[in-house]
Amino acid sequence: MMFYNSCLTPALIEVFVFLYSLMMKIMEYKKLVIYYFSGTGNARNVSHWIKDIAEKREIESEVIDISKLKTRKNIKLPKDALIGFCSPTHGFNFPPIMFHFLLRFPRSKNNSCFIMNTRAGMKAGKIFLPGLSGMVQYFSAIILKFKGFRIRAMQPVDLPSNWISFHPGLKPTVVDSIYSKRKRETERFAQQLLNGKRSFKGLYTLLIDILITPVAFAYYIVGRFVLAKSFYATRDCTMCKLCIQKCPIQAIKIVDDRPFWTYTCESCMQCMNICPERAIETAHGFVFAAYFLIKFYLLVKIYDLLQINSILEKCFSGWLNNTLRFFINASFIILLFIISYRVFHYFLKFKLFERLVVYTSLTRWKFWRRYKIENRY
Repeated sequence: MMFYNSCLTPALIEVFVFLYSLMMKIMEYKKLVIYYFSGTGNARNVSHWIKDIAEKREIESEVIDISKLKTRKNIKLPKDALIGFCSPTHGFNFPPIMFHFLLRFPRSKNNSCFIMNTRAGMKAGKIFLPGLSGMVQYFSAIILKFKGFRIRAMQPVDLPSNWISFHPGLKPTVVDSIYSKRKRETERFAQQLLNGKRSFKGLYTLLIDILITPVAFAYYIVGRFVLAKSFYATRDCTMCKLCIQKCPIQAIKIVDDRPFWTYTCESCMQCMNICPERAIETAHGFVFAAYFLIKFYLLVKIYDLLQINSILEKCFSGWLNNTLRFFINASFIILLFIISYRVFHYFLKFKLFERLVVYTSLTRWKFWRRYKIENRY
């Protein structure tokens, strides 16, 4: 009996080893395709980190910048490939270019996928502070689930915040330390993902993400248009047109012999961070002045003139009244900001006005650093 058991045990071990190796082969991906959008390079670097891990495992890999695609329609989706989507977080959501790309993306051909978002990582002393995802992961997961994808991972990556319209660029030493930490984490994630494991770190902050949903919604409807109308070029601009050439969504054109930001601008910060003359600024003074003028004077006059308040109160009540009021306000704010920005842009040719704008722009001052990041892969 003991002889029988001693012979059987090695045989069982061999069977289990064989079955395990067979299972790993079944789970092993033969091809990886990552679609990304990146303003200053964070999402691009993350995509390449994962690609490097895949190639070391001899998995055929491809990284595609969606802003460089001739058409974002009729994508040919390889069967059985692992598909990744990586993009920055703008206003607690994916920027419209990535969101619309997902909506038009073809249905799955027996594909697994993963979602990654880079978000505003910071550092206080030696403590690494995470950013917030908002609705990035959830909206994307819902879209991809309806398209038949098997979602294997939802992973945020806290890389240095580049949104210098709101805060100075981080110090180079802080950027380096955040990058070093997040690269190691991303490489571990890639190893686990390619081993067939699931990872849903993107769900860890579900409660907070739900609470900031109104902010994400308001940014998508109103905020991004207002921010697109806050950039301008000072007299330091040499018309090298680098900002126009490098803009990932061609949102900048020349008007009145200076760069002009159209409403399609995603506020990705690439133009401001790559300008060799540091001539591109955020017009903080103009934005605050325009907001107060629109909010507390022009909207009041428009409501009185068109008798909007009385119409809303007479025909609607409760949440419907508030919802309609929000959309009416949003529509007028966007329209008035676009008009005021065109007037603002025209008056920049007058030196006194331009200097007033420059010195009321926080990005003008030297302590307000730019965010410069290169390829880190």
